[in-house]
Amino acid sequence: MKVTRDVVEKIAELAQLQIPDGELESMTEKMSRVLDLVEEMQSADTTGIEPMANPLDATQLLRPDVITEENQRDLYQEIAPETKDGLYLVPKVID
Repeated sequence: MKVTRDVVEKIAELAQLQIPDGELESMTEKMSRVLDLVEEMQSADTTGIEPMANPLDATQLLRPDVITEENQRDLYQEIAPETKDGLYLVPKVID
């Protein structure tokens, strides 16, 4: 797919980017090459290939969910200006 200078300028405007005039031609060529690569990849036959989330077919090992500290909420809330039912009370900021 051929990208024109006008297309690059329009994309830059929509993205609120300033591209110097000296870089417009280079950017146009790079965008064309990226779209050509996408087009080439779309022509690959993927029939029978299952989508995957991880190319390594690995799963994340999780540590056991074990409590390692004692509850110190009352100690921490002793110095708070205001608390109620274990929650910190703060002044209203938005009306």
